[in-house]
Amino acid sequence: DTLIIKPSKKSPLLLRMVILVFAMVCGVYIYSICLKQLSIHTKTKLLNIQLIGRPCPDDCIKLSEIPYVHYPKPETFSRAECKHNPVQFFAIVSMQRSGSGWFETLLNSHVNVSSNGEIFSVKDRRNNISSIIQTLDKCFKNQCSAAVGFKWMLNQGLMEHHKEIAEYFNRKGVSAIFLFRRNLLRRMVSLLANSYDQYAKLLNGTHKSHVHTPEEADILSKYKPSINSTALITQLKDMEVITAKALEYFNSTRHIILYYEDLIMNRTKLKDVQEFLKLPQMVLSSRQIKIHKGPLSDHIKNWEDVNKTLAATAYESFLHADY
Repeated sequence: DTLIIKPSKKSPLLLRMVILVFAMVCGVYIYSICLKQLSIHTKTKLLNIQLIGRPCPDDCIKLSEIPYVHYPKPETFSRAECKHNPVQFFAIVSMQRSGSGWFETLLNSHVNVSSNGEIFSVKDRRNNISSIIQTLDKCFKNQCSAAVGFKWMLNQGLMEHHKEIAEYFNRKGVSAIFLFRRNLLRRMVSLLANSYDQYAKLLNGTHKSHVHTPEEADILSKYKPSINSTALITQLKDMEVITAKALEYFNSTRHIILYYEDLIMNRTKLKDVQEFLKLPQMVLSSRQIKIHKGPLSDHIKNWEDVNKTLAATAYESFLHADY
């Protein structure tokens, strides 16, 4: 006879309970993951809507920079298309024949900059501090560019009213860009030559402080001024004193100090200026042509006297510098 052994039967109820518990655990786990992903997606969507629909608030600007961010309300045109774009106010503080005209054309070549020249060359605008402030307010009022400013020479009321002007700069958030020239002897040559051309009008009866062609530069450079060698050192010291006083008077303002020679030799300085004015970086250019090129001995009539006067002095380096 064949022996048949049947396997013992397991309880089907226990097996079903195990499967049911396993399915419940998996379901809870999957549901928790889906819920978490849905929550993150919702928050992200809401955040994106807020960022897209809301202009940049003041708190996205560094606290130290808030006084220098402006939103002018012009009277002569609507600023609606750029009402959320902040404006930086600046003043190029310099002395005549220090490269400020060339520097301003560089700034104005930037699509987001508007510099308005020597607004205080008109005497009525600098008669007193009231007329100066009125002119400043008018200059900074109707603007839409990212940076707005002008040129201000030290002898155009700036030094006489330096206390009130420094207070205005700090109160209104105006940044100062100091631009000076290290080689004061070359500045003196440029001053004398420009002063002569105001009367001589060498370019077909027209006076030009700045030129845009090599031919015009060559004509103006042919005039060689004679320098008073007796008073030369005193005059150079006076220029240094005026520069030092200007920096002292406006030391409390937000400012940057530049030198013409550095801008010529190192164009990365222009990047520093754009960063100072919170501008997008661009390649800046100018059509102006330098007038007095080459050694100074080619541009001073009494070169031997000048050379003898400055030799072995603190200003001897001025005799040999190219710029």
